[in-house]
Amino acid sequence: MAGAWLLGAETRGERDRRPRAVLVAVAGQDRTDEGAPGTQTSLRELRRLADTDGLTVVQTVVQSRDRPAAATYVGSGKVGDLAAVVARCAADVVIVDGELSPGQTRNLHDRVGVPVVDRTALILDIFAEHAGTSEGRMQVELAQIAYQLPRLRGAGRTMSRVGGGRVVGGAGMGVRGPGEMRLEIQRRRLRRRAAGLREQVAELGRRRERTQRRRTRRQVRSVAITGYANAGKSAVLNRLCGAEALSQDVLFATLDPMVRKTRARGVTFTLTDTVGFVRNLPHQLIEAFRSTLDEVTRADLALHVVDASAPDALGQIGTVHQVLREIGADRVPEVLVLNKIDVASPEMVAALLRVYPEALQVSALTGAGVNELRDALATHLQTLTGTIAVGSP
Repeated sequence: MAGAWLLGAETRGERDRRPRAVLVAVAGQDRTDEGAPGTQTSLRELRRLADTDGLTVVQTVVQSRDRPAAATYVGSGKVGDLAAVVARCAADVVIVDGELSPGQTRNLHDRVGVPVVDRTALILDIFAEHAGTSEGRMQVELAQIAYQLPRLRGAGRTMSRVGGGRVVGGAGMGVRGPGEMRLEIQRRRLRRRAAGLREQVAELGRRRERTQRRRTRRQVRSVAITGYANAGKSAVLNRLCGAEALSQDVLFATLDPMVRKTRARGVTFTLTDTVGFVRNLPHQLIEAFRSTLDEVTRADLALHVVDASAPDALGQIGTVHQVLREIGADRVPEVLVLNKIDVASPEMVAALLRVYPEALQVSALTGAGVNELRDALATHLQTLTGTIAVGSP
């Protein structure tokens, strides 16, 4: 169910409509309006993320300031405007295009009267909805725990602390009130759960590595399909292998890796569909999905699928390269393919080719260029003698 982690089961059960969301962003002084470079692109993606999570965006609030306010993210005056917008639009949730501290989340919630979440929480909620395998669900839960732990609320309104005596050797039961003890019990429970999940995920990763070694011994090359969210990676896999991977026009339709085998020019190789990336992909998710993302690190070749119709295609390429560097996959040889050329403007395709002249052009929807791509992958696998760095030419 959409918005499950954000709004809570009881709240959702009372509604028979899509929850309504207000988006909030802070733009630097060089970006004075919502349509300024950078702000509009980020908000457009946030709107897509909200839609993917089953939310209806009813209003956007942007404040121009050098940096987010320490207490409430937006300035105190803007908080009043935001509360008025929430009331007028009957909004159910506020989504901030950034990462909130626990204090900022709490203070904003107090002022606007509805749940307030940040970009990280929204992405985690989407991942929780789309994880289809036990491994995927465990990885998402790990990321959620990492996000929740520093945000457990202790002192103040939700958990009281009662003073007392001091036991020998330092603070002990005598100085902990019932609220503080409950908080510590909750933290220990979450940490134990996370430790168990990490071991299970690690074991699945070891199994995957053993499978990869068997393929290597059998001289079966491997290609990992990577790219920005909704670039069409699953659709490309379907075209190349006749697979039936889930292919939808939503962000993060694929979270669980799918491996298929194909053959071209006498070369047999596997293709693995991997999770897509977005800007500011939560660090918790990168860590939790590291065993899955290692499919790219261990591959002989990375097939980087780009949505050639995206207004910020160059920025998306840069984001993917940044994540690949972070997971240690930046030295895996890369083939860049421009997808969706059937809907991309010729001017956009030409601009991309000026920066990446070796890029191939395909349409996973119509099949144009797919045979040439399959042959090119086989040729690359035949001629690989070393590694090249992933990055801008």
